Amino acid sequence: MTNSDIADILKHYADLYELHDGNPFKVKQFASASFRVDKMGVTLFGKSIEELEKTEGLNKGLAAKIFEICNTGSFADLNDLLANTPEGVIQIMRIKGIGPKKVAHIWKELGIESIGELLYACKENRLAQAKGFGLKSQLNVIKEIEFIFASANKFHYAKLEPIANLLINDLQKHISGIKQISVSGDMRRRCEIIERIQITASVANRPEAIESISQQPLFSAVLPSERGLSGNYGGYPFDLLMFDDSEFAYQLFLNTATQEHLEQLGTLPQSIQNLNNENEIYTALCMQYIEPEMREGRGEVEKAKSHSLPKLIELIDLKGPLHNHSKWSDGLFTIEEMAKHCISKGYQYLGMGDHSKSAFYANGMKEFQIIEQHKEIDALNAKYPAFKIFKGIECDILYDGSMDYENDVLASFDYVVASVHSILKMTEEKAMQRLIGAIENPHTTILGHPTGRLLLMREGYPIDHKKMIDACVANRVVIEINANPYRLDLDWRWIDYALNKGAMLSINPDAHDLDGFADMYFGTLVARKGGLTKEHCLNAMNVDELTAYFSSK
Repeated sequence: MTNSDIADILKHYADLYELHDGNPFKVKQFASASFRVDKMGVTLFGKSIEELEKTEGLNKGLAAKIFEICNTGSFADLNDLLANTPEGVIQIMRIKGIGPKKVAHIWKELGIESIGELLYACKENRLAQAKGFGLKSQLNVIKEIEFIFASANKFHYAKLEPIANLLINDLQKHISGIKQISVSGDMRRRCEIIERIQITASVANRPEAIESISQQPLFSAVLPSERGLSGNYGGYPFDLLMFDDSEFAYQLFLNTATQEHLEQLGTLPQSIQNLNNENEIYTALCMQYIEPEMREGRGEVEKAKSHSLPKLIELIDLKGPLHNHSKWSDGLFTIEEMAKHCISKGYQYLGMGDHSKSAFYANGMKEFQIIEQHKEIDALNAKYPAFKIFKGIECDILYDGSMDYENDVLASFDYVVASVHSILKMTEEKAMQRLIGAIENPHTTILGHPTGRLLLMREGYPIDHKKMIDACVANRVVIEINANPYRLDLDWRWIDYALNKGAMLSINPDAHDLDGFADMYFGTLVARKGGLTKEHCLNAMNVDELTAYFSSK
């Protein structure tokens, strides 16, 4: 359990307590505690009650609740509130833009206890007429509920990858005679959103395997299917497809690709059905081997037939992480702590990208702080001569398309990441006006998370991707692939267009703590889906090449 998980539970209590008209001082107290815990640099999980009580920022009462959370996943006061709150009302509280007081009105005054009832009420314009709402609020609620319904029973790839690995290990433990086993389907194609984990395996005895799995408490809702079984593993749905060993490679091939990919391959000869591996299958089809993540039916088959597929970028190609946040804004660690971590991982450089001044909610840096930070970076570069820290900034793109600092301030950085963080509800015309304004600023080096999306949580603002990419190419602006698994923005579906236009991309972790650097792995996965090569990736450059690139810009 991470500090963020603990903070979420404390915030959930604060919201529920406010929902039940609790003492405003106590509501504020728990909301503040949630914020402090989320920003703590020391891991709380696993500590004794005595250690928690001695932790700076925690009093005895809060320490006791955190200890209970770490050991049970909740605490007594929260359980009491949950017992007195309908599950549907708790779901309503997850709708963005509706605070606890408004949820209380919806529940107690309108008698609504589920998001389905709330959507129906909106369709009848009852919410628009309720006190404190209005037509605009009602339209926003409708949009959020429809998004929740569309996103139900879907998971981020990063969430399911470790679950899939554990699932494979447990299947191997409990099914005798497994010879080959692999993830397949959406998981193997590294899709950013997954609905079910699919596993393809070769087994000696299918009925025996189904019986064995059905008897294990780790697995629930196990049902035989035409090709194997479906079930639930620790709360996550999965399908296990089982075949004879001789047909494993062929079935893995079939169950990995999209239907579009298979259709573009044409009629498949029977001779490939008993080959040893997928390399042999693609060779028999007279084409290059196509990496699993690219098997989407988006032009990769034609390239493979003409032997023009590129060598895809790999995680090891990345020489350092750009766009990262330290304690100077909303990060949890000092620049030196981040640098030492990167050195330990074998990186050549670290690129800072703390927030600019308009991001007050993230402790955005004022101009005088920039000067102090640059002095610190100069000192650290002298202290670690074999490693380089680049002076960067994540500069807010303001509503009129201008930048958050004057040009003379922007000129003091090695590079500038320009991003939209505020007033995200825009028409495409307004969004493009803002983006183009920043792209055309001579000091913009990288366009950060171009659509501002949060997968399964928030749709991005609408943009004309072609116009944005064309503008970046014309102005020598690099396009970010934000590697945070909740963002993965630029969307991989636009990478091929960007490459054809000659764009440069950068796989940036947007790290706010040391664990965040590992997100470059997920950024690399989607970059590969889109066909990115190391030659078109900014942070695949070595330190000397990147220094020269920034200087030329």
